[in-house]
Amino acid sequence: MKTKGIFSFLSIGFLALLLLAGSADAARVKDFAYFLGARPNALIGYGLVVGLKQTGDSTNTLFTINTLANLLENLGIVFDPTQAKTQNVAGVMVTAKLPPFCRSGSRIDVQASSIGDAKSIEGGTLLMTPLKGPDGKVYAVAQGPISTGGFSASGASGSTVQKNHPTVGFISGGATVEKELPVHYTGLAEIDLVLRTPDFTTAHKTADAICSAISGISAHAVDAGTVRIEVPPSKRDETVELITKVENLEVQQDVIAKVVINERTGTIVIGEHVRIAPVAVAHGSLTVEITERPVVSQPLPYSRGTTKVVPQTSIQVQEGKGHLAVVGGGVTIGQVIEGLNAIGATPRDLINILQSIKAAGAMDAELEII
Repeated sequence: MKTKGIFSFLSIGFLALLLLAGSADAARVKDFAYFLGARPNALIGYGLVVGLKQTGDSTNTLFTINTLANLLENLGIVFDPTQAKTQNVAGVMVTAKLPPFCRSGSRIDVQASSIGDAKSIEGGTLLMTPLKGPDGKVYAVAQGPISTGGFSASGASGSTVQKNHPTVGFISGGATVEKELPVHYTGLAEIDLVLRTPDFTTAHKTADAICSAISGISAHAVDAGTVRIEVPPSKRDETVELITKVENLEVQQDVIAKVVINERTGTIVIGEHVRIAPVAVAHGSLTVEITERPVVSQPLPYSRGTTKVVPQTSIQVQEGKGHLAVVGGGVTIGQVIEGLNAIGATPRDLINILQSIKAAGAMDAELEII
């Protein structure tokens, strides 16, 4: 029996099935794991963007007015906040990530997002803003001109034209690191390697690869997400060299069978290990069309009636023809797709079909709906 290819769905304008190709080639350890401690840390701060062209916060945004008043007071300028006009100023939240091993004086990127009713922060300048970590300490200071990558324009009649999000800006290298986060690996007797996607099989394979490739090093999987590397005393001064060797090892990852469904976009992603037991599926579509046509009811001449608009409703129900098709029994992802395509359903229909197959117990895979 001939079946439609998966790309036949694309010809009718739908994003059909995306295949998660199996990891036929091994991946480097650095691509799916990281060493404990070597991770970025989130920073946050509140600041002001000035120099806007009448697109800033209105006078109803009290926190912007109070912040501006406090700033000017610290600079020796005292004024009445109730008389302030803040159309050229906007209050923003500034966020950044502090990379590991970042030294004092290094530059990091920052993002500024409006929290008031500003229309745009395009062309503005972020004033000096301390960026704090979760512990409340200042780790960096941000300042500089903002690039939004978009714009917003409006006319007197209320019509507007907007590109991207002009209330979110970016400053490349806009913050200077003032405080370092110490991360030391030299001299450690143990180093933990953390898998970004925990899996017992992958952790065990990674530990075996480390022991086989690097002589004198012992490694074992602590759990599904951690591989502990024991460093002998003779190599504790060569930790960087050891980490380099471990990062470049290639390991065949193992993943669980999973089907991911995004109902908002109609996207379906099927993993390599998904298997469907032989099952018969029939799918038909039901279309209900309701049409309303207004009809004017005119009273007879010289009568006491009034002219009224009476709606006439027409309802049509159309049920699509469905046929039974055998799906499943395939040993490869291609055979599973061929069985699903044989039904001739759209990606939206396939979402319901896959959910029903899972409910029937014919799919040996995790079904995740996002």
